[in-house]
Amino acid sequence: MKLTKDEQMLVLLYGDGTKSGLEKALIDMRETLQPDEAELIKMTDRLLKKLRHMTELAFQKLVEE
Repeated sequence: MKLTKDEQMLVLLYGDGTKSGLEKALIDMRETLQPDEAELIKMTDRLLKKLRHMTELAFQKLVEE
């Protein structure tokens, strides 16, 4: 599964090296977003959806690239 450059940046900013840690950090961050940050909300939701459909092994390969 491919990530956009913006999604990759979110992984770098919020990731701790684990899929579950990244998911939790993104959920926590998303809860602080304001309605005028609609683009970041959409991007975060897309990334969370991709993560939920990704195995742990696939995630590890992704972050190693």
